[in-house]
Amino acid sequence: MKRKTTLLLASIALASLAAPSFAEDEYNVSTGFSLEGTPLALRGVDTVALSTLNAVAQGDAAHVVEHDGVAYYFASEITAEKFTADPEAYIPQYGGFCAFAVAIGKKLDGDPRYADIVDGKLYLFVNAAVFAKYKENPEETLRKAEETWPSIQHAAAGSL
Repeated sequence: MKRKTTLLLASIALASLAAPSFAEDEYNVSTGFSLEGTPLALRGVDTVALSTLNAVAQGDAAHVVEHDGVAYYFASEITAEKFTADPEAYIPQYGGFCAFAVAIGKKLDGDPRYADIVDGKLYLFVNAAVFAKYKENPEETLRKAEETWPSIQHAAAGSL
């Protein structure tokens, strides 16, 4: 058990070193910019497909929607239109940062490959090890994340 905890903490520490200094607002835009120069969310993955099907579908710059200063790519015009009609239904919780990290007061990159949908809300996780740890007690992790998010929401990732 101690080894698992050590590996988990080491995994989080390594991931935090990779967190860029510009991901300082409410949204995780750590992977680049759209063709228009707008920060790109979710590594360009279609958030509607991820939120509704838990499927990682790579979006396309031909189907881009900007919301709250962040660009979202979509795999089709249909999913782009669904997002436009109700963006809050598809935007990941905690701005796309890892929910487990938020629970412990950090902002780490949320990887769309490690996602969970709970009560219709999309949560992302930094890697497989952290996702597995979250799955041991998801209710407690999300409870802690909900408590912590307001205090770190506007903080620069590198300052946490």
